[in-house]
Amino acid sequence: MPKQKLWGGRFTQPTDKFVEEFTASIDFDKRLYHQDIRGSIAHARMLGKQGIISMDDMESIVHGLQEILRQIEAGQFTFSVALEDIHMNIESRLSDKIGEAGKRLHTGRSRNDQVALDIRLYLRDEIVEISAYLDLLIDALIEQAEKNIQVIMPGYTHLQTAQPILFSHHLMAYVEMFRRDRGRMEDCLKRMNVSPLGAGALAGTTFPIDREHVAEQLDFPDTTRNSLDSVSDRDFALEFLAGSSILMMHLSRFSEELILWSTSEFKFIELSDGFCTGSSIMPQKKNPDVPELVRGKTGRVYGNLMALLTVMKGLPLAYNKDMQEDKEPLFDTIDTVKGSLKIFVDMIRELRVNAERMLAAAGGGYSTATDVADYLVRKGMPFRDAHEVVGKCVAYCVSSGKDLPGLTLEEWRSFSSRFDEDIADSITLEASVNARSATGGTARERVLAEICRAKEGR
Repeated sequence: MPKQKLWGGRFTQPTDKFVEEFTASIDFDKRLYHQDIRGSIAHARMLGKQGIISMDDMESIVHGLQEILRQIEAGQFTFSVALEDIHMNIESRLSDKIGEAGKRLHTGRSRNDQVALDIRLYLRDEIVEISAYLDLLIDALIEQAEKNIQVIMPGYTHLQTAQPILFSHHLMAYVEMFRRDRGRMEDCLKRMNVSPLGAGALAGTTFPIDREHVAEQLDFPDTTRNSLDSVSDRDFALEFLAGSSILMMHLSRFSEELILWSTSEFKFIELSDGFCTGSSIMPQKKNPDVPELVRGKTGRVYGNLMALLTVMKGLPLAYNKDMQEDKEPLFDTIDTVKGSLKIFVDMIRELRVNAERMLAAAGGGYSTATDVADYLVRKGMPFRDAHEVVGKCVAYCVSSGKDLPGLTLEEWRSFSSRFDEDIADSITLEASVNARSATGGTARERVLAEICRAKEGR
């Protein structure tokens, strides 16, 4: 005979079997078992301290929960769809183990504030882990930037050759992005790190609970201030999903560049064999599957954000069953972000750079044209006039099949008498790069300073 629902006193008919399966969340929220048990132990100890339950009952509850935790971690616990969710599965098993004392655990709380607590505890731990992966990725990028500080590559706008830059400068751009991602995770953690337990179903509880004591046991610096908001708030999950979407966007942009750079047309880099696959029909192929998958998985994280925003947009206060739909997008995003970061760290560490190919490409596309204009400005010509003169120089080079460094002094002077012999030294790739020494520029000294600053964590 099926077990009576823990909430079944009001009902005279059993739950329809399909409804039972449709409404159950145990298949995905069972991963919250550790947080659920930790929160229940803190709640039981508070109930005992406040005299709401006896100290003997409190001790029985704590020991019973600790034993259930051991069973789950040993794979000896059978989860039941009939018991709907992780909370009811654990509470039911507790009552089976210790009897009536187990039925006292739920005094002064609801599943509404219980699940809000569990998700905050779980996400708090995951954000710490994601932040650690971000630190590792930043470190890997800094290591590559230091190792390749001499490498010059073409910088692009509109995917057209623009100006020469250091490859290290390009990598450090991603360091800035991932540092902002880490900051967003830290900000999310600050707003999320408050305890909702004690809000009850929506209005609080009539029992003399000590919310601050529970918060202290669970390492929360504060408690939520409004019981309605406590159980209906999923802003912290949305904020995490939004931050994760931006993080994945950065990984996707980087993936796109790695894919392009590893083509036979670019040949700027080579990805390690461990992060590529071959073709089932073309034996020569080496496909950049890892960055392609990361680029593709970005879409599912965006979708998870939109899914939860859509769930929440029309909900009246306080808790509604719709909010059960918060967990799968959240869990999927956590798994996707962690997996993407982990594999990216190893891939960047093993990245090999083709410095000669990058340097050759940096010299194409008239990439030092702006340096020629700057040269004329330093000789006293207004920039807009200099821009026009250099444009004519480039047009001449295009029609004559030459590049800017290949022009003779006589050819330079046919465009302006301000050109002199020093023009040749002003438009080398090294001179172009090192001339950009203002804060944030690509000059070697500036990039080295930014690497040191990033390593110090400022």
